[in-house]
Amino acid sequence: MLEEKDGNLQDPVGKEGLNSENETTQEEQTSQEDPQSEIDHSNAEDAEDVDNASRHSIPDMDYEAMNMENLVGELQRLVKNEKVQAIKKNVDAIKAAFNLKFQDFLEQKKAEFIEGGGNEIDFRYNSVSKRQFNEVYGEYREKKDAYYKTLESNLQNNLKKRLELIERLKGLVNIEEDINDTYKNFKEIQKEWKNAGAIPRTHYNDAWKTYHHHMEIFYDFLNLNRELRDLDFKHNLEEKLKIIQKAEALHTETDIHKAFQELQTLHKIWKEDLGPVDKENREAVWDRFSAATKIIHEKRQEYFKSLEKGFEGNLEKKLEIIAKINAVCEGIATTHKGIQNQMKTVETLRNTFFETGKVPQKQNEKTWKAFKAATKVFNQHKNSFYKHLKNEQQENLDAKKALLDTANELKDSEVTDETTQTFKRIQNEWKTIGHVPRKYSDKIWKSFKAACNTYFTSVNKSKNANNAVEEENLTAKEKVLADLKAYDLGADKEKDLAFIKEQIAVWKNIGRVPFKSKNINNTFNKVLDALFLKLDIDKQAGELLKYGDKLNQLASSDNDYALANEKAFIRKKIEESKNEMRQLENNLEFFSNASEDNPVVKEVVQKINKHKSDIDTWKEKLKKVNILTHKINKEEEEASSKEVAEEDSAD
Repeated sequence: MLEEKDGNLQDPVGKEGLNSENETTQEEQTSQEDPQSEIDHSNAEDAEDVDNASRHSIPDMDYEAMNMENLVGELQRLVKNEKVQAIKKNVDAIKAAFNLKFQDFLEQKKAEFIEGGGNEIDFRYNSVSKRQFNEVYGEYREKKDAYYKTLESNLQNNLKKRLELIERLKGLVNIEEDINDTYKNFKEIQKEWKNAGAIPRTHYNDAWKTYHHHMEIFYDFLNLNRELRDLDFKHNLEEKLKIIQKAEALHTETDIHKAFQELQTLHKIWKEDLGPVDKENREAVWDRFSAATKIIHEKRQEYFKSLEKGFEGNLEKKLEIIAKINAVCEGIATTHKGIQNQMKTVETLRNTFFETGKVPQKQNEKTWKAFKAATKVFNQHKNSFYKHLKNEQQENLDAKKALLDTANELKDSEVTDETTQTFKRIQNEWKTIGHVPRKYSDKIWKSFKAACNTYFTSVNKSKNANNAVEEENLTAKEKVLADLKAYDLGADKEKDLAFIKEQIAVWKNIGRVPFKSKNINNTFNKVLDALFLKLDIDKQAGELLKYGDKLNQLASSDNDYALANEKAFIRKKIEESKNEMRQLENNLEFFSNASEDNPVVKEVVQKINKHKSDIDTWKEKLKKVNILTHKINKEEEEASSKEVAEEDSAD
């Protein structure tokens, strides 16, 4: 490995051009690189840009973990507050992260557009973040171009000045003048060289090597005046020992970046500001300085190795995330709900991917491509699903439009049970219809909801009116109940029965009462049962008395099916009672050896007897209905015969 000893650099480094887009940073240097080579490379950069070192104070951030808005904000901060020549690495990293995220974001928006029923060819998206990023990045490019345009001219002028200083240095050994005057001229050249300014990095090492070559020639020439040379050697030795002590003190510095920057500065001073030392100490001081440099370099290598270990862990996590996305792609859902759930899953995995942190530089592009490929496959599956779903969505939209038309036709109708059931039916049908194009979804739902609300507002008003009527009915029934409770039975049983029948008829003619007061009917029946008991009328006879009013209602009804329905109802009740009685009698056989005083046996017997009584009552009711039916039929036949006779007489 080539190295510098007391101002002799054996090999120039840093052959990159002024505006190279492939500029290499310190962190990107290979860990096997010689420490002196790293430092020479950095100092060559600084030779072109005196403010280059300031870029090392700008912290590297995990731009991949930032969202697009934060990336724009960070770019704005750098362009506004930092030197334009010092932020290239950061700006390039921000640009790469932003472009990747924006492309991913654009694909998501395209998928949503297609999902909503749009055609891919019609997709357009205007991103505020992208527009802001382009504006700030354009400002950066303008500043950078202006800076380097000015810098190039300055660098060439400074190079010309340094080459002139070298020529002046070469001429010192050929001047016949007092050695002290020559030495003063030498010191003046050194001073001017130090202040000559930055030069192109491609010329830095050649210029520096040529300058030190002629400096050594001058020191050989200075052999004629050993006293002046020895003073210079002594001064250079003292300063270099100070530099070595500072380099050795850096071993305790915990901030490895800071330690390396300071070491780089020490090498620059050693190389540019100081001349050689005497031959006896030359090897020793350089070896000591090199040893101190090597320790910092090894610490720096360990630091980057530890970072790489963390990056390797991040790589494993990101590969796991990619595998999970691929697994989702292999089991792509076939329903809208399933796709939506998978979209949420993939979105969570995407966010985790971005938040995981950096991976090794050599794996970065490969990992990103694998991630993009996985998300692209998922988006393709999703887009394909919604593309095929488009026809189905249109059919769903047509079906919902039909329901909306029905709702609009009926919303102002009179409130009836039939219309209410129709609205309930179309509401249930609406729920069963699937997804419609998003751009129509809200509008058609609001229209349908408004139509339903219009009708059910009328329903509620009708209910309120009915409630008022029911409250009036309740008041009327309470009066009947009060009259019955206050009635005193006398000696005339027929008169008492006539009064009771009259109250039953009044009760039957009163309409419905509020649901919460429906138990008033049970109270009414209990009062009647108590009165029948006092009149020595058994339960069956009482039931038939109450039933007599219903028969009158059936007789006066214009409904031809009323009597037939009543017969069917009574027969059904008789059959139900018989079935339950048979079941109880079968159960009683299990207690054949049990005493009649057994509580269970007594309960079963009581139930059987009740069913027998109920059957007798129902049969009596059926008998009365049959008599009424026969009477009505006979009256109809007589009326028909009379009409025929009248027609014959007229003829």
